[in-house]
Amino acid sequence: MTSSLPPLSAPLDIEFDYTRSLGSTLGRFATGLAQRRVLGARGSDGRVHVPPPEYDPGTGAPLTELVEVGQVGTVVTWAAQPQPLEGQPLRHPFCWAMIRLDGADTPLVHAVDAPRVATGMRVRAHWADTQGNGIRDLAYFVPDDGQGDGQGDGQSGGQGIGQGGGRGDVRTRQAEVVTTVTTPIRLRYRHSASPEESRYLRGLAQGRILGQRCPACDKVYLPPRGACPTDGVPTVDEVELPDRGIVTTFCIVNVPFLGQRITPPYVAAYVLLDGADIAFLHLVLGCPADEVRMGLRVEAAWKPRDQWGTTLENIDHFRPTGEPDAPYETYAGHL
Repeated sequence: MTSSLPPLSAPLDIEFDYTRSLGSTLGRFATGLAQRRVLGARGSDGRVHVPPPEYDPGTGAPLTELVEVGQVGTVVTWAAQPQPLEGQPLRHPFCWAMIRLDGADTPLVHAVDAPRVATGMRVRAHWADTQGNGIRDLAYFVPDDGQGDGQGDGQSGGQGIGQGGGRGDVRTRQAEVVTTVTTPIRLRYRHSASPEESRYLRGLAQGRILGQRCPACDKVYLPPRGACPTDGVPTVDEVELPDRGIVTTFCIVNVPFLGQRITPPYVAAYVLLDGADIAFLHLVLGCPADEVRMGLRVEAAWKPRDQWGTTLENIDHFRPTGEPDAPYETYAGHL
């Protein structure tokens, strides 16, 4: 079946905060940054690595000796960022650069607040106003004029501190030690639906559920696919399916999480609509969570029509129909 309507497209935003435990080595590195100090790890060959790896790149042995390096360094290579993206360190044109800090033997990737830089250019650290955010404590680098900016003398280089004691001791009061960092993760892009998926989504806006049938194996795919993955032939036959079916597999959600819209416990289940060969994931509500079971007959609970759009969210959830459970053999091949 063909359509003169263009495929649908829409922006998709995925965003969450990723929190990780740092461990001993990176925890000491992040704690140093919170103190406006940059620490590296000395390897078995004497080279100082910044940021400090947890294990020696040559021998694989744990690295425990941290050294403080300078806050001034040299640009090794660079790339311009003329149009900054959301979440990047600066809102105006800047450069990304690999910077070898004084006292270090490996370069650190960071931003330089300049529209253009040059290999060999000297730059110095500019610190953020708030600390305890890992590498973001070092906000960016600026071209070095040799005058400093009161944020650090930038003169350290290769001073060993080991596990503690002596000059540059990394130990602090327990409350100041950085053990975790939280990084916001954002992915924003535009998704363009296939012609088959577009017809399926437009059907949902009309209260219809449309699948595609493979002419070779007779399987009905929902959501529809342009070609059968089993036979490799186009799925040209459109099939309208009912809004009721069978629970195949399911899980009971008991754990609360950020942004959760339903109070646990509740059920997320794969529902196999009558006449379809592919189950899809949706909510099963309308009964206690512990009463949901494989083979349970369910039907769609649609939202009010004025809330419909080109989305499966038009179906708020599925609920039990009260019919007898489906025999296992009727859905055993669809688990």
